[in-house]
Amino acid sequence: MEKAIYFDMDGTIANLYGYENWLSELRARNSAPYEKAAPLLPLQPLAKRLNKLQRNGWTLGIVSWLSKESTVEYDEEVTKAKKKWLKRHLQSIQWNEVHIVEYGTPKHEVVKFPRGILFDDEEKNRTNWSGTAYDVNNIMEVLKAID
Repeated sequence: MEKAIYFDMDGTIANLYGYENWLSELRARNSAPYEKAAPLLPLQPLAKRLNKLQRNGWTLGIVSWLSKESTVEYDEEVTKAKKKWLKRHLQSIQWNEVHIVEYGTPKHEVVKFPRGILFDDEEKNRTNWSGTAYDVNNIMEVLKAID
């Protein structure tokens, strides 16, 4: 296994689907749900653990899809909104990689270390991942078991 940990955002660390009227907002090409979604887990302990892992040589990355409702302009807005979310909620993390890619892109094709670890809420992404993939249910427990 490569020493890399990647996170999806929507439905994994950001509660996009819990944002009121998220689907109608995205269909209207409003990027606010991506920026304003609440975190799905306590981020302070997550950041503390990730910083420790990074000091121990782990690469940290984000690999997240853009909206299905896509235009070039909207993709730019969504990318900015997601990066703003990361900066707001996980400001102490210096991500080695941030990939915000077209909806449906195979995630293992865009990262530097496809045999690393992926946390993702979508089963298809976990199944297609080249390394070890986990759902969103025990992120902290999995991370605590990594040295």
